[in-house]
Amino acid sequence: MRILIVGAGPTGLTAAVELARRGMLPDIIDRRDSGSGLSRAVGIMPTSLKILKPSGVTAQLVAEGIKFHAVKIYNGASLAFSMRLALKGRKDEFVLGLPQDRTEAHLQSAFEKYGGKIQFATELENLSQTGEQVIVTFTDGTTENYDYVIGADGISSTTRSLLGLGFPGHDLPETWSIADVDAENWPNGNSFTICKLKAREIVVVAPLEANRYRIISNTEDALKSLPLPINVTKIRRQGQFGISIRQVEAYSKGRVYLAGDAAHCHSPVGGRGMNLGISDSAELAHRFATGDLAGYSANRHREGKIIIGGSETIRKFVTSPNFFMRKLLFALLWLVGKLPFLQVKIIERILYGGLLEE
Repeated sequence: MRILIVGAGPTGLTAAVELARRGMLPDIIDRRDSGSGLSRAVGIMPTSLKILKPSGVTAQLVAEGIKFHAVKIYNGASLAFSMRLALKGRKDEFVLGLPQDRTEAHLQSAFEKYGGKIQFATELENLSQTGEQVIVTFTDGTTENYDYVIGADGISSTTRSLLGLGFPGHDLPETWSIADVDAENWPNGNSFTICKLKAREIVVVAPLEANRYRIISNTEDALKSLPLPINVTKIRRQGQFGISIRQVEAYSKGRVYLAGDAAHCHSPVGGRGMNLGISDSAELAHRFATGDLAGYSANRHREGKIIIGGSETIRKFVTSPNFFMRKLLFALLWLVGKLPFLQVKIIERILYGGLLEE
């Protein structure tokens, strides 16, 4: 069986590894000359670690990453809520912090151990389908025939465009910002930190590795907006970006399948972008192995819709400019601190509902 994967980000590489370990070595292409070299998504959830364990990737990720063991929420610069990520009967619950380029590097290494190789600087130009094959044309003019194609080529997916599939949704009007920094003696080195500022503004800090942090905000300058003191020794990257809330109408058409950001995108607040893409790929690889491809689109569309809806509910609540909503937020946090069963619900949401994506 010949399978082509378009895109060598975490979604495409997960598909490649999961197919390869089942004896189906795919081709995988990427328009970049090499790996991204950017931190981008940082939070790896327990579900993703479970998916990647059989290939040996999880052990490598855990050995290098930073474990988030707690969540801290501030009202401005004042600590309002702190909670350990611990569920009864489970020894070591955590979210793993690691720059996306390092996650990609470990996935690529695993794929290469199975005999695979990423074809960088190779771009999809066109595709057409017969009942038995997908005819793929690359930008250098060469043509190959494949049994199936997986489009994991991001929000601006060429694969999705060539299939003629809509990507309905909307763009958020505000500008978000990001800073990737080195800092010494940050007190929340193993915690996910959220600062609620005036009106609708928030700032989030997540560890990437020892003394390296991701700061993200719905303001124009994430680092400047952080109300807590941080001893920055190096700024690796700063920038601004917009956010789209979208989901493809169908995750497949004929013998071509979509996964990851090619199929869905959403807010970084409570989001699960990379992890949802990893789950897409794992399910698709399993269905290739079992021959049960028919249910993929409906199942992943349903799962994606749930995640996007949850992400939007959280975003609207925590960024609401309404004074009473702000009071309600901190009243609910106080209540959660008093009621253990509510803490369990929140912890389950964090561990199995995602954290932070760009």
